[in-house]
Amino acid sequence: METIHIAIDGMTCQGCVNSLTRALQAAPGVKSATVTLVPAQASIEHDPATAPVDVLRAVIADAGFEAR
Repeated sequence: METIHIAIDGMTCQGCVNSLTRALQAAPGVKSATVTLVPAQASIEHDPATAPVDVLRAVIADAGFEAR
């Protein structure tokens, strides 16, 4: 397992945080995800072989946000 931190653009409220948290936690290979509004970021514990960073960025984009 590996933990990464990804800055997120486009979140404006706690509903956004909850939505993105659910999307990330549902992704295969993600053990846990913590999303915060301030600072706007996601801390994700994941298996890099199952859920590489590009897949996590795609999950974030599919949820309607932008990973920086």
